Amino acid sequence: MFGKKKIWFVFCLLAALFLCSCGRKKSDTVTITNVSYDPTREFYEQYNKLFEKFYQKKYGKKVEVIQSHGGSGSQARSVVEGCNADVVTLALEHDITLIENTGLIDKGWEREFARSSAPYTSTIVFLVRKGNPRKIKDWDDLTKKGVEVITPDPKSSGGACWNFLAGLSYAKSKLHNEAKEKAFMKKLYANVSVMDSGARGSTTTFVENGKGDVLIQWENEAITTMASYPGKYEMITPSVSILAQPSVAVVDDNARANHTKKVSKAYLQYLYSKEAQELIGKSGFRPSDQDVLQNFSNQFDLSVDLWTIKDYGGWNKAYQKYFDDGAWFDKIYEY
Repeated sequence: MFGKKKIWFVFCLLAALFLCSCGRKKSDTVTITNVSYDPTREFYEQYNKLFEKFYQKKYGKKVEVIQSHGGSGSQARSVVEGCNADVVTLALEHDITLIENTGLIDKGWEREFARSSAPYTSTIVFLVRKGNPRKIKDWDDLTKKGVEVITPDPKSSGGACWNFLAGLSYAKSKLHNEAKEKAFMKKLYANVSVMDSGARGSTTTFVENGKGDVLIQWENEAITTMASYPGKYEMITPSVSILAQPSVAVVDDNARANHTKKVSKAYLQYLYSKEAQELIGKSGFRPSDQDVLQNFSNQFDLSVDLWTIKDYGGWNKAYQKYFDDGAWFDKIYEY
């Protein structure tokens, strides 16, 4: 199985590099590449049109945005390996830090845009089949015998890291003992039957292939799935979850070489505009603008107990403890 996963990762990396290297310039058009993670595909397809219209009206120049999507960790590695991204919009801060450590992104990127360069947030929920046949209500239900769980692989997916920490937040809030928390997570992951490389792959496994009783998923991805398959699925918001904060950054070294620094910065800054924040809400993400967020209060459960990455000492500490080689996840899942 490891061999197949390694081959699949190499294939995804080559595909990402191909997308990133194509179509850089047109004579009358500025072209930029946005390297993003799986569940943002539909949002950025709409946002790019909105931004292109805005930029041409304000600056009189045409812009074309090329998109690349995959597991967030895999996408970060593709940029490190040479993908000519102008901007990255990834699932978690740690993935952008990996790129920063190579010198491709200037230090202090997280302070370049508002709210720690997180223009939208999400959380982690459960997607179940209509009628919720397994009667799943909270995280402890995912540890019961015979419940088949679908979630992506934290080694390649940023969303999977959020999934893990959301479940661990529940365990911490109930058990208050590290040994018991680790045992809880081991029991949960013993029920995972398929672990795809990215969040969208897990959605395909659950929806298209009919595998599993419950999908641990981004809230926005669950909302999108329910809209695409009306009457077939239900979203369950657990009592405890985590505030998932996808991060954005200009890949400064590439943007300088491509002479796209101005348009790349404008591309990310415009995510904070009222128009973009409304689109963010309509796409199932939680707008960072609190006034706009309230406009979508019927769509989101704003009462859920949300832990944050700060509760884990930040991403560097969290990744080292839970996701590095030989850390918690490897021991729990016997990777």
